[in-house]
Amino acid sequence: MPIYVKDGGTWREISSSAGTQLYVRDSTSFTNKTIINAYVKDGGTWRTVFTLFDTTGYQTTTGSVSVPANANAIHVQYAVGGGGGGVGGAQYDKAGGESAGGGGSSGGYVSDKVFTVTGGETLTITAGAGGAGTGGGYNSTATTGGTTSISGSSSGSLFSLTGGGGSYASGGGVQGPLRGNYLGAAGTATISGTVLTTGTTVDGLNITTFNSGPVGTFNSNGSGNQGSGGGNCGGDNCQIAGGTGGSSYSGPGAVSGGTGAPAGGSGSAGTRGSGGGGGGAEPQSAGTAGGDGELNYRFMRMT
Repeated sequence: MPIYVKDGGTWREISSSAGTQLYVRDSTSFTNKTIINAYVKDGGTWRTVFTLFDTTGYQTTTGSVSVPANANAIHVQYAVGGGGGGVGGAQYDKAGGESAGGGGSSGGYVSDKVFTVTGGETLTITAGAGGAGTGGGYNSTATTGGTTSISGSSSGSLFSLTGGGGSYASGGGVQGPLRGNYLGAAGTATISGTVLTTGTTVDGLNITTFNSGPVGTFNSNGSGNQGSGGGNCGGDNCQIAGGTGGSSYSGPGAVSGGTGAPAGGSGSAGTRGSGGGGGGAEPQSAGTAGGDGELNYRFMRMT
């Protein structure tokens, strides 16, 4: 609906597009006051004709992102660090056993959190990559997942979600001893920005109702989960499957980690920040990659 004002006897249309601001003159302080919402009465019913800022749609853009001029908050529906990779299995000549690799761990996460930002500032947004798995061996380390984060040129760091650790193995030899098999550390969430726990946007959204992220609960964050499995079986040419990657997030929307590989078979990689599956033996099979980190967010203006 167009909005008009009379300027020197001429009616002029005012755009209600994003970035437009309207003002009224305060007769007490003699200063201009920004209009948040404007209404007209139409047949006995008040209708909104102007809102300073309409909440944007979700986006996943990374890199340098400009905050819209009239926004002052960002709703992060979900974000997670990259998942760690899984270690492959190992086989021996005369060690009296075989080895399977553990699954990678998942990254730290946030779900339905709202942070304050400054209109016009530049955000640096990074989604951490998933860590690579390994083909196996007597001493082998899978890659840790990358960090997912948002920081602003004015607001500073909002959060940093470290990736899950890759599983690893050490101390083995072709004729023994059997190697040790170890799990990487779960990723963590560091919250540094100003978090809003109550409030309503200028277009009428109550932020405490935001629960569509994976956890299903407003204002959630937490550490990832460690992978599982990995170990040695007894007896030459015994068979053992690789471990499972740690699941990412928590609650009803938790994302399962990659499955471990059976002896001589293939496991599955992690997704959405979960850990990759480990490899098995005998014969030796490879570990898989952790899932890439991710973000989904939108801009809004609080009253």
